[in-house]
Amino acid sequence: MILTKTYYQKHRLYTIRGIIKRWAPSSENDTRAYIEKVAQLTGIDPDEPLGVPSLYPSRWMALGMAMARVEGGRQPDSYPMLQGWTLAQVGT
Repeated sequence: MILTKTYYQKHRLYTIRGIIKRWAPSSENDTRAYIEKVAQLTGIDPDEPLGVPSLYPSRWMALGMAMARVEGGRQPDSYPMLQGWTLAQVGT
């Protein structure tokens, strides 16, 4: 979740499409398919702003979990993801 927080604050990327285009560029990935899968898994339109991470943590956690699923091929355990989000919030 630190990565998505960095993408939000440093790179000003607020959508699934924007984040994944940077994370998984088309020169190395099927970015279109990645975006579509993450949007499907989260139920969030790829061009819809996710909102401020500290106000909408569930949307950002859903994004992280969906990306982990695409990367790893299975749904990650939600507890470690939640721990990662909690740690990322320290100092915000």
